[in-house]
Amino acid sequence: MDFEEMILFNEKCDLLPVYESIKKFYLLGSATERNELVSHADMRRSVVRFNRYFLLIATLYILASCNDQNKQVTQMQSKIDSLQKQLAESYKPGLGEFMSGIQMHHAKLWFAGQNQNWALANFEVHEIQESLDDIRNFCQDRPEVKAMGMINPAVDSVHNAIQQKNLQLFKNSFISLTNTCNNCHKATDHGFNVVIIPTNSPVTNQDFKTVQ
Repeated sequence: MDFEEMILFNEKCDLLPVYESIKKFYLLGSATERNELVSHADMRRSVVRFNRYFLLIATLYILASCNDQNKQVTQMQSKIDSLQKQLAESYKPGLGEFMSGIQMHHAKLWFAGQNQNWALANFEVHEIQESLDDIRNFCQDRPEVKAMGMINPAVDSVHNAIQQKNLQLFKNSFISLTNTCNNCHKATDHGFNVVIIPTNSPVTNQDFKTVQ
């Protein structure tokens, strides 16, 4: 109930005469004047009447406030439900798309390392790691994700070889990474997907040699 509604309610209930009576009763100086205005019994009835109307107004105001809050909560929940529905229906890359990206970075990593382009090799191994992290975040419903932990030591080994700029260590670590990829495929019933050491560049528009 807003302020204007309370004023209208007050007029309908005829509270003003009651209020004026109580006000005059307390402002008049002598007992005689108070007795002339209203009897003690009438005053008690007026006070009771006033209190009842006041409590009624207060109750209606509280109920109106609660109703407004309930409407706001309902509207907010509706917006949340709408956003959750949009999020659920939004595009999410699948596991196969992530794996295709990893396959490309796997090949480019090999040629970067072979050419001892350690800056590029470092970039590619981090791209692989980011893709693995994305799979854990966006493909949690896939059972294959549980087996992905086995790849971490192999990725770390390649990263370590790159930091040392050690070509032979890089080759050994890369072979271990490739074998681990195949072991993960076998463990998740994807053994038909066999990864090998790249024999040709995956792209023709990139130079893997170190920039002079």
